[in-house]
Amino acid sequence: MPPTPPTLDDRPVIPYTIFTRRERIILTYLLGFTSLASSLTATIYFPLIPLLSAHYRVSTQAINLTITLYVVFQALSPAVFATISDSLGRRPVFLAIFTIYAAASLGLALNESSYAALLILRALQSIGGSAVMAISYGVVADVAISAERGKMLGPMLAATNLGPCIGPVVGGWVAFRSGGFMWCFWALVIFAGLALMAIGFAMLETARSVVGNGSVPARGLWRTWWDVIVGWIHRLRRGNDCPSVTTDRNSRENRVAIDRTGDEQNAGKTGKGTLKIPNSFACLRILFRRDSSLILWMAASPYAVWYCIQISIPLIYSTTYGFNELEVGLCFLTGGFGVIFGGIATGKLMDWNYNVTAREIGHTVDRVSGDDMNHFPIEKARSRGSLYFLGFSICALAGYGWATERHVHSSVPLILQFLIGAKCTILLQVYSTLLIDIFPENPSTAAASGNITRCALSAAAVAIIEPLVGAVGRGWFFTLVGLIDGVGSMAAVLAIRKFGARWRIGRAAEIGNMGPVAANVPRFGHLWKVPFSARKGVAKNVKNDIG
Repeated sequence: MPPTPPTLDDRPVIPYTIFTRRERIILTYLLGFTSLASSLTATIYFPLIPLLSAHYRVSTQAINLTITLYVVFQALSPAVFATISDSLGRRPVFLAIFTIYAAASLGLALNESSYAALLILRALQSIGGSAVMAISYGVVADVAISAERGKMLGPMLAATNLGPCIGPVVGGWVAFRSGGFMWCFWALVIFAGLALMAIGFAMLETARSVVGNGSVPARGLWRTWWDVIVGWIHRLRRGNDCPSVTTDRNSRENRVAIDRTGDEQNAGKTGKGTLKIPNSFACLRILFRRDSSLILWMAASPYAVWYCIQISIPLIYSTTYGFNELEVGLCFLTGGFGVIFGGIATGKLMDWNYNVTAREIGHTVDRVSGDDMNHFPIEKARSRGSLYFLGFSICALAGYGWATERHVHSSVPLILQFLIGAKCTILLQVYSTLLIDIFPENPSTAAASGNITRCALSAAAVAIIEPLVGAVGRGWFFTLVGLIDGVGSMAAVLAIRKFGARWRIGRAAEIGNMGPVAANVPRFGHLWKVPFSARKGVAKNVKNDIG
C-alpha cells in the first residue's frame, strides 16, 4: 500500500522568526540608540534660536523657517526611505540615512557665516534622521510576533524618548555657559559617528523580503561588518580556498521557512534586497483607509498635544516664572521622565492586554509562528483601557493650562508635565504598534504614514498655539486642546473597538489577502460599496471568527 502523502497539517511548524532572544535584545537597544536621531536633533535646536539669530544676523522668524523646513522633511523622509527599506532591506537604508545625517551635522558644525547653508543642511539633517523611527518599527515587526512586540517597543522607545529630555538641557546649557552653539552640532557629529559604527558592526538584516524569518543567510552589504571581518580572518588563517565563517543562524541546515499562511517564505530570496522605486503614495493611501485612519488619529493626537506642551515651556517658565536659559532647559526634564516612564510601562501594558484578551476569548497564543490576525481581535487587545487614559488627559491638560494662567507654584505644571508626557507616550506607542499589526506586509510604510499624520497635526497645532493663547489665554487654550484630544479620541476608540476588525478584514478581502474567513466573499471594492446583504454576511463571519 503506497504511503499517504503528507498534508498541509503534517508539515513541521516553522517559527515566525529564528532570531534569538539575545539578538533581539541587541536590536532593541541598538534601535533605541539610533532612534535618538530625530528627537535629539529637533529639541537640541530650540534653546539655540536666539544665538543663531544673532550669529547669522537674521531675524528670529528666519531661524523659525529652518524649523519649518525641518518639520516638512520630517514628514517626507520616512515616506521614501521606509518604503525602500521594505524591499531593499533595513541595513543598507540605515547606513545611507546615517551617512547623510553625519555629513549634514558636520557641515553645520563647520558653517560659520552662511544662512543659506544653515537652511540646506538642516533639511539634509532632517532627511537623514527622521526616517529612523519608521524603519525601526519595521525591524520590530520583522523579528517579533504581535503578542511580544511590547517587549521590544517598550525599552526601545524609552531609550528613544531620552531625546526630548537631554536635547533641551544640552542646548540650554551650551547657550547659558558658552554663548555659542557650535558644540551642539559637534555633539551631533559624534552621535552620528557612533550610530554608524554600531549599525555597521551590530545591525543584523531583518527585512523579511530579504532574509525571510532569518533562515536565509544575508550576503554582501546585508552582512554585518563583524561577520565580514571574521570571515576574512578565518580565510587568512585557513587559506583562501576555505569557506568563510558564517553566523550560527546562517549555518543552520533548515533553509526553508514557511510563513503563517503556509507559503514558502524564502522563495526567491537570496539574502540581498532589491531596490525598487518607492511608491510614496502607498503610505498616503493608508491615511484614507477606514481601518487605519482612526488609528492614525489616535497616534497623532497625543503627539500633537505633547508638542504643544513642549512649545509652551520656554515662554511659560521664562516670562511667568522668570527662569534663565539653563533653568528653562531643566524644566523639560520632568516631562521627559514621564515620557521614559510611559515608554517602559507601555511595553508591559501591551503584552498584558494581549494575553488578557486572548484568555477572554479562549484563544491560545501561538508564540512560535505568531497569531493570524484574521482570527484575533487585535484592535480590542491594543485599545484596552484607552478610555481611562483619555478621561485623565482632559483633566490634566485643563489643569496645566489654568495652573500656568493663574501663576500657581511652578511645581504644579512640572508634575502635570510628567503625567501628560506619560499618557501621551502610552497612547502614541500603543496605536503606532496597532498600525503595524494591521499592515504586517509593509510595516515601515505604515509607520511612515503615521509619521506624516503626526507631523501634519503637530504643524497645525504649532501654527495656532500663539494666536489662540493670545485670544483666550492659556487656561482656555489647554482646556480646548484637552477636550478635542479627549472627546475626539474617545469616539475613535469606541469605533475602533466596534468596527475595526470588520473594516480590516473587509480591506483584506478587497486586496485578496484573506484567509478562510472570507473565502466565499466576493471582492466588492470598498466595504461601504458592498450591498447590505453581502455586508451583513461579512460581519457575521467576522463576528464568529474573532468574537
